[in-house]
Amino acid sequence: MRGRDLAGLLEVSERTIYRDIADLVGSGVPIHGEAGVGYMMREGFDLPPLMFTTEEIIALTSGARMIGAWGGTDMARGAESALEKITSALPEALRARAEAVAVHAIPRPSLTHAMRETIDTLERAVTQRTRIGISYADEAGNATVRTVRPIGLWYWGPVWTLVAWCELREAFRMFRIDRITEPEEIGPFDPSPGQTIQDFYRSELSRHPEITTPGEGNTA
Repeated sequence: MRGRDLAGLLEVSERTIYRDIADLVGSGVPIHGEAGVGYMMREGFDLPPLMFTTEEIIALTSGARMIGAWGGTDMARGAESALEKITSALPEALRARAEAVAVHAIPRPSLTHAMRETIDTLERAVTQRTRIGISYADEAGNATVRTVRPIGLWYWGPVWTLVAWCELREAFRMFRIDRITEPEEIGPFDPSPGQTIQDFYRSELSRHPEITTPGEGNTA
């Protein structure tokens, strides 16, 4: 196939095709190209098979069901779609094992559609480093308007919380998502020294030595 044809098929530029082909060749894929002819790949080459252990299948299925019940709207759709793709690629025995996983998650009535959408909005803000304006009510019902720099989402079981640098308090704060209303994207931000997720962990560890960082057990 010619680079021009591949670019049209994939709806990208020819330069992107040239770059991606070079990356594939560099990773060991046996692709050959000739001017005026195009690209061709030797017969017999295939991607490694997708394979999981039984324990991995249980974990993936359980996790997808939990996100489907307790995560954001987009998260739930993504989890369902990913699980369908994974199970469709599994051998029959493992597919049957995935379908037989007895771990289930029941949606909580308190997790409203609006809260699910807020979770998705905040997750995107964390990933894209977007400042968010929020209305927030504390435990006593006192309302404030904040501009925050989101750095992480925590799920505690009954509630989700947002970890962020609060521009009003000029400090890290954790906000319960069920008390956040009217989240509004304001604009991008660059993490400043002392305001990153690593800085948050260091501040929490200095106050609570029993807390471990992600990958070491429990999370703050």
